[in-house]
Amino acid sequence: MEFKTLKVALAGQVASIELNRPERANAMELAMWLELRDAMRWLDETPEARVGVLSGAGKHFTSGIDLALLAGMQAQIRDDCDGRSREKLRRVILDMQDTLSSIERCRKPVIAAIHGACVGGGIDLITACDLRYCSADAYFSVKEIDVGLTADVGTLQRLPHIVGEGAARELAYTGRKVGGAEAKELRLVNHCYADREALMAAMRDLGATLAAKPPLALRGCKEMITYARDHTVADGLNYVATWNAAMLLSTDLEEALAAGKEKRAAKFRD
Repeated sequence: MEFKTLKVALAGQVASIELNRPERANAMELAMWLELRDAMRWLDETPEARVGVLSGAGKHFTSGIDLALLAGMQAQIRDDCDGRSREKLRRVILDMQDTLSSIERCRKPVIAAIHGACVGGGIDLITACDLRYCSADAYFSVKEIDVGLTADVGTLQRLPHIVGEGAARELAYTGRKVGGAEAKELRLVNHCYADREALMAAMRDLGATLAAKPPLALRGCKEMITYARDHTVADGLNYVATWNAAMLLSTDLEEALAAGKEKRAAKFRD
């Protein structure tokens, strides 16, 4: 696929998806929102792509939602009827939410590699990813509070599950900056690397590690953990029993057992 605001490539079963508006600190304009959803659909539907790594070009991961996008909403939702105007705005918000939810819907793991700024909509973006890693120069801010907004496309729903309710409330209420080292302490990221080069090298290694795992089982892990977040333990156990009743007896299982017995690296189909 061809993209205007993203740079997408596939190497060794690992897809790199790079936000590519460095001259605007990767501010998330309308085209980027639409292309992110297309990129997640491409990742999901491309058998050769087993893992996605999401990063940003230039000095920053992303400065968040492009203010020009917010300004343009006035014309987009204009209507003589106040009720209809507000319904249009609700539909715009729901569509933007759906873009980030497409990361969760994608069956493949999506890893966020964050350097420099990750603010506002950037937090919405990374909290929808499976795994998050950063460099020491990264900083994070739930910035919406400082521009008079209640974050509405995923941060307030996903962040508490990642860092806990108390930390999520503090970050959302204050909008304060969190550096890379503190983000690791808060468990917002899994690890903080010394610099961007070390971060991206580690992500290439991690991507290759995940890509070598049994694809069907990896997709099952993502499905089950996401489901368990929003359901009871009993619901989760029932769902995984149903999943494995359908998916367990696969060629992936046969290959994994054979590779173990023969003391060789397993090779799984896409």
